[in-house]
Amino acid sequence: MAAAMLALAGTAVAAEKHPGMTAVAAEVAAGDAAREAAALALLEAAEYQPAIIEAISKPAEAKPWFVYRPIFLTEARIDAGAKFFEEHRDLLAQVQAQAQVPAEYVVAIIGVETFYGRITGKWKVLDALTTLGLYYPPRAPYFRGELIRFLNLPSERGIELDLANVQGSYAGAMGLGQFMPTSFVKWAVDQNADGKIDLWTSIDDATASVANYLHDHGWVMGEPVTVPLTPGPGARRLRDTGLDPIYPLSQLVEWGYQPDPGSTIAPDQPSNLVALEVADGEYAYHAIFGNFRVITRYNRSPMYAMAVHELAQAIRARTGGIDP
Repeated sequence: MAAAMLALAGTAVAAEKHPGMTAVAAEVAAGDAAREAAALALLEAAEYQPAIIEAISKPAEAKPWFVYRPIFLTEARIDAGAKFFEEHRDLLAQVQAQAQVPAEYVVAIIGVETFYGRITGKWKVLDALTTLGLYYPPRAPYFRGELIRFLNLPSERGIELDLANVQGSYAGAMGLGQFMPTSFVKWAVDQNADGKIDLWTSIDDATASVANYLHDHGWVMGEPVTVPLTPGPGARRLRDTGLDPIYPLSQLVEWGYQPDPGSTIAPDQPSNLVALEVADGEYAYHAIFGNFRVITRYNRSPMYAMAVHELAQAIRARTGGIDP
């Protein structure tokens, strides 16, 4: 009898279209037979996409800064960002006041993520998260969790989505701000109060959601993001010190890194040091502060955060920004 049961279990596992999909459906259902059947039907419809595995193995953040920066700091992206800002200035003023996050940073994130909504992704999110959650061991626990969160979106937030067909990035990120399912659940906002959250076509919801994300991750209005530093001839060589602002700015100065003479940032401002490669073997140095760390909560790459910062500053220079 025991041998027969083991054989049956082995047959059930072997019959799975995707490895581990039955366990995912059971976790989604939490004992609800109808929900389990619905989740299994969705997973059965999902397709493994080897091109997604290839794409995630070669992210843009693997490039050096001097290659990465020109992707995002183009005249076309700056100009489009300024136009987006002016077109939605009243909304952005409202969002900035609510979240206490500068509007230009909200716009810059949307600009870096999707070119202001022009490129929101061509992959079925169901395919992307199934592929990464069930076939990509290096980050399978994370993406499996996001797959479960995605399948639960309708019940967790009452979000009406065609789960089988909704599109996003190869990593399963969605909408203008490229929210992963967990971010959708925790930080998406129904800004226009129409009873639904739409991060694809509602500029109100998309901008307010990005601002809400930054606010909840600790953005402090009026605090600095980053400033360039000039290394002196005896500047101390540092190993990677991370992204948390754990040193007073005066410590970086003591190590031989000087801010611009006109800098008004206090010597005791918590900071850290980031080096970005501006040419083969040549580096530029920056003091980074708490708000820079907040941007890296959106995407952990310091190059991403610097691209957002520089794009935000370029947009503000074109538009004048919005006074706090």
